[in-house]
Amino acid sequence: MAFPKLFFISSLLVVILSASSTQMIHAARHLLDTPAAAPPPTLAIPTIPSLPNPTQLPPLPSLPTLPKPSNTLPTLPTAPTLPKTTLPPLPSIPLPTLPTAPTLPKPATLPPLPSTQLPTLPTNLPPLPTSLPQIPSLPKPTLPPVPATLPPLPSFPSTIPSIPTIPTTIPSIPFFSPPPSN
Repeated sequence: MAFPKLFFISSLLVVILSASSTQMIHAARHLLDTPAAAPPPTLAIPTIPSLPNPTQLPPLPSLPTLPKPSNTLPTLPTAPTLPKTTLPPLPSIPLPTLPTAPTLPKPATLPPLPSTQLPTLPTNLPPLPTSLPQIPSLPKPTLPPVPATLPPLPSFPSTIPSIPTIPTTIPSIPFFSPPPSN
């Protein structure tokens, strides 16, 4: 499924690129056939007007003074003092002591390992039997004989029945047709 899709996309890309390259060739030939145009007229660079000197600017206005507020803000009420709560002292019960870990014996005091040797495996194995037991032979199945002449295949009709024609005009329905004019 992916190969035909990839093939289609790549062939479409080749067609588009070849069509665009022929158009560019025709455009290049057209440019070569046209006479050279006159160069555009040179534009005059406008002159920059001179800026006024800073001495000619008027002085900046002075900042107006703001009036001071005459009324004073009321003072905030003070928060009432809360009574201090006293906690009873903690009981002074001594903590239980943890049991001490028992001391382990030093590795030097371990008994040595026994020096008994492991039994060795035998190196020579008994030989395998050379003759395998015979499998009893099965009797051959007998099939019934094939008849010399096969029955004939059913015959198919050689002519194709004709398809009935569909009328092309639609009969008028009296209910939908306009009334006759008098």
